Amino acid sequence: MSAGFSTRRARPTGTVSGGGVPGAGAPDSPAPGPGPVGAGSGAPGGAVPAGARRRTGQPEPPANHRVPVAVSDDGLPDWLEPVARVSREIAPEQLSRFLPPEHGGRQSAVLVLFGEGDHGPELLLMERAGSLRSHAGQLSFPGGALDPEDGDPEADGLLHAALREAEEETGLDPTGVQVFGVLPRLYIPVSGFVVTPVLGWWRSPSPFHAVDPAETARVFTVPVADLTDPANRATTVHPSGHRGPAFLVESALVWGFTAGVIDRILHFAGWERPWDREKQVPLDWRS
Repeated sequence: MSAGFSTRRARPTGTVSGGGVPGAGAPDSPAPGPGPVGAGSGAPGGAVPAGARRRTGQPEPPANHRVPVAVSDDGLPDWLEPVARVSREIAPEQLSRFLPPEHGGRQSAVLVLFGEGDHGPELLLMERAGSLRSHAGQLSFPGGALDPEDGDPEADGLLHAALREAEEETGLDPTGVQVFGVLPRLYIPVSGFVVTPVLGWWRSPSPFHAVDPAETARVFTVPVADLTDPANRATTVHPSGHRGPAFLVESALVWGFTAGVIDRILHFAGWERPWDREKQVPLDWRS
């Protein structure tokens, strides 16, 4: 990749309309209208977060004890500040035209985890096993449905769900993840899921792998610079006529819900670069 990311703090704009791409050229102009994802409402804030399980050296908590998880953007690297700003200021309508219903829908959460690797800022993704009956071979964020032990979805339950699912699917240590923001809840009409994207900073990276090969083919990180590279951008076209953003990275296609969330983060953080929206990748009816 020729486009790298510097650690300069982006110039604050006061609105969610984009800024400069760190080390990657001028930003694209804001796209009119709602984005391509699914949408909803925000979540709790607070002080420095605690992980979903105890730290080494701490006494074993009671079986029914649940360590609170809070949201804090204290101590983030400068390059991540534009994403934190997006989580504070973005409106549901800026993410999607599909808003969650007032009642119903299955609550779930995904962990949008940013880290810093050998090639600069990066994002954690996983590939579903090809043998699964649904979403086989698709790339996604770690995540899943809210469990009773996660707690109240109107408190920190969805934060717990994102961290717990990430640990169960990738083996990462959630105590090394700082939750720094929450995006509006998104609705996926075809499945009825109401999904909360939880933004995390991997301040203390830990080993990761596909915990259950029957469900997950691989877990990997993608440099953010690869996601912003115009050569890796495309538009998927489904036989139904639906079109959406996509990314061609790590010998795979990121599309659908996951690509929509990434696309909106890049756009509103000011990291998006002009790309050819007429470059198409056709999907089939099984997609």
